[in-house]
Amino acid sequence: MIPYVKSTTVYVRDQQRAVDFWVNKMGFEKRTDLPMGPDARWIEVAPPGAQTVLVPYTPPGLESRIGTFWGIVFDCDDIQATYKELRRRGVEFTEEPTKQPWGLQAQFKDSEGNGYVLVQSKE
Repeated sequence: MIPYVKSTTVYVRDQQRAVDFWVNKMGFEKRTDLPMGPDARWIEVAPPGAQTVLVPYTPPGLESRIGTFWGIVFDCDDIQATYKELRRRGVEFTEEPTKQPWGLQAQFKDSEGNGYVLVQSKE
């Protein structure tokens, strides 16, 4: 009945800085950018070809969630190559690729200090 997750929100202080990170450092594409009230925009970014999008936005009162671990896991085909390329682009990794029971894993932060996991499920 439910074919996929459409979107997930990532809490940020600065929407433009977040978009710059996801597009210029992570290689995502900006799919939507519309006004949403006087001080915010509805923005969607995603890896090319992905169905699920990230929405960098913080509803009033939830600012304390900025800069925390999100539990969002990004999959890649070659974690070593992806890690090297993202580091070259300026992405801050808090954990280098390490072997785990489920595959290889690294952890990184976005421009707002939010933490994410990068995995290579198959070796």
